[in-house]
Amino acid sequence: MSSTSAISIVNKHYLRTVPTLETRRLILRSHRIEDFDSYAALWADEGVVRHIGSTPANREEAWARMLRMGGLWHHMGFGFLTLIERETGTLIGEAGFLDLHRDMQPSTEGTLEAGWIVAPAWQRRGYAFEAVSALIEWAGPRFPCRPMTCIIDPDNEPSLRLAFRLGFAEKTRTAYQGSEVILLERPETPPAAPRSAP
Repeated sequence: MSSTSAISIVNKHYLRTVPTLETRRLILRSHRIEDFDSYAALWADEGVVRHIGSTPANREEAWARMLRMGGLWHHMGFGFLTLIERETGTLIGEAGFLDLHRDMQPSTEGTLEAGWIVAPAWQRRGYAFEAVSALIEWAGPRFPCRPMTCIIDPDNEPSLRLAFRLGFAEKTRTAYQGSEVILLERPETPPAAPRSAP
């Protein structure tokens, strides 16, 4: 077998296609090198990290985080996508699924752990709901045997409300890295309920 044939076999087996999803107001796509300055600014914002057990990230930490997103897609076939606001082309956040083998009980290992962040200037406009709804619709038929979970700080009321709208329910409260978190699970994978009229 030639080395070219061996490389082709490896590529077919290991390289995964990262989807691009489109909603009415967003394009959800893979992270790109040219996104890095916007991505670093997003993760350096106190308003983004205050409820997720983090401190604002420096550029090195943001770079490692962004590279990890590509690794998830490569190895797991799922991961996070950037949220690009259609009208302006602005990177306003990211959302997706993780399996981080977190050191917590009960474990989220083997689940699709949903997560989302939106820059403060773009919050409270329904972007996270729009993005995660599209991701749930994409993931449901592709990973039917993986339960969907998420962990949320009990003080993060906007994210808890969003999780409930997306069909997640509280499973238990536990500790993660010394802080209380709520572990939620989505018992089924049909699309999230549409937003009701105000």
